Amino acid sequence: MRSMILGIAVAGLVAAPSLAQERIAIGSTSASSSHYGYFVAVSQLINQNVDGVSANVVETGATLDNLRRLQRNQIDFGLVTTNVAYDVFNGRGDFEGNAYQPMTLWVYASSPQNVVVREDAGIESFADLAGKRINPGISGSATESTSEAVFGALGVEPEWVRGSTGDIVDQIKDNRTAGYVKSGSGKRLDASSIDIATLTPISLIGLTDEQVATIEEKFPNLSVVSVADGEAGDGYPAYKTWAFGVAALARPEMDDELAYQITKAVMEDESVQAAAFSGLKGSDIPEMTMELATTPLHPGAMRYYEEIGVEIPERLIPAN
Repeated sequence: MRSMILGIAVAGLVAAPSLAQERIAIGSTSASSSHYGYFVAVSQLINQNVDGVSANVVETGATLDNLRRLQRNQIDFGLVTTNVAYDVFNGRGDFEGNAYQPMTLWVYASSPQNVVVREDAGIESFADLAGKRINPGISGSATESTSEAVFGALGVEPEWVRGSTGDIVDQIKDNRTAGYVKSGSGKRLDASSIDIATLTPISLIGLTDEQVATIEEKFPNLSVVSVADGEAGDGYPAYKTWAFGVAALARPEMDDELAYQITKAVMEDESVQAAAFSGLKGSDIPEMTMELATTPLHPGAMRYYEEIGVEIPERLIPAN
């Protein structure tokens, strides 16, 4: 009997480490989305590389749902778009009087808002878009509302044309509409723009330095990205446009060492994330984070970026 009791005690000691594992929950989005697959890959990296931590992905309603869950301590970090992150952090817009301040771990996807027009439409600048038939984005989308606000701030009034992406693509091909505003796939053109360009040559309309300054002043929740020669696709020259990113934001209470280890595991991966989320191929996540993040870094994440020599913009340095 005594040996049996000792055996049970020893077994309990052996099992203790697994029982002591810290469990963390990651808020994502719908399981049908490629972004869900991305966070599954992130959870695998954490489970493989962060000792004493067990990460699980939670299917959620994306940005707004994840913010609610962060506030309720139901998840530890998760997907939040950078434009909404800025608004909630600063208690502006829909979050006036209800600010909440989650902290950035990293940004993994950029969504440049490309102004794509027919090459033969005679449009070479934003000023030329005045009075032209242009689609601002799918009805009810962030692209649509942001496009209308940006064009308004720049003093340009196109003739807005509404419709689904499929309808607008056909209208551009048939020369019934001059162009549209469409989110890119990273810094590459998205599939619908490539489809148009197959038989209908297109141009991309970029911002002037003065227009960039206007957007940066009036829209602190947006970023301006520079797309280099050929980055959007072969033959397209460099341009600048507005954008927002998709980020991993953490509860402000997350332990600094845990945030450091999670960020390190993700940043030092060379293949798992890109295999799960094709838009990441060839991307520099630290660079994307510094360019697109709109809210301060978690101190643990900042520590990692400093260690690898990343220059951190003042706007991303936490107050404490």
